Amino acid sequence: MSATDSGVEPSPVQNISAGYTRITRQYQQILDRWTPYIMYRWLGTAGLLSVFFLRIVLSQGWFIVCYAYAIYLLNLLLAFLQPKFDPSLQEDLLADEIEEGGTPMTSPLPSARDDEFRPFVRRLPEWQFWLSATRATLIALGCTFFEMFDVPVYWPILVVYFFVLFALTMRRQIQHMIKYKYVPFDIGRKARYGSR
Repeated sequence: MSATDSGVEPSPVQNISAGYTRITRQYQQILDRWTPYIMYRWLGTAGLLSVFFLRIVLSQGWFIVCYAYAIYLLNLLLAFLQPKFDPSLQEDLLADEIEEGGTPMTSPLPSARDDEFRPFVRRLPEWQFWLSATRATLIALGCTFFEMFDVPVYWPILVVYFFVLFALTMRRQIQHMIKYKYVPFDIGRKARYGSR
């Protein structure tokens, strides 16, 4: 028996809670429907990104918002490219375990000791990468409608600093990939089982 069946009206807090739950459920259903459409999701995000950059270029402002947004996207990209279980940390743990006299544990990536296939597991899955990038794009675009976020800065310094930061960070990440012999992308033909 519900509260309305017994003649007692629901409180305003219960109404707000029920409305919030309903909206959250609808939002999750929309996201669940979008999950299999990877290309269309990323094209939509690229469209939002182009609207954001067009807004920045045409208004000649909000460069600090653009810089903060670019740093956040770089952080997401790095998390997307890194393995969930960092082999350098695993190597340190393995060395510590051997020094303490314990039995050595195995690394999550294949090595010369163990050639068993282990799939690459990302620290940030593609879905979370897309969702975070899209939300950040919408927030950054929303920030460009408020004058308080239009902080006067000399934007060429921000651009140069971002590209230097990007180059150094990606160089370090590529060296890490080479050292631990992993590729974060599916390159080549996919094996299809059960079909001819």
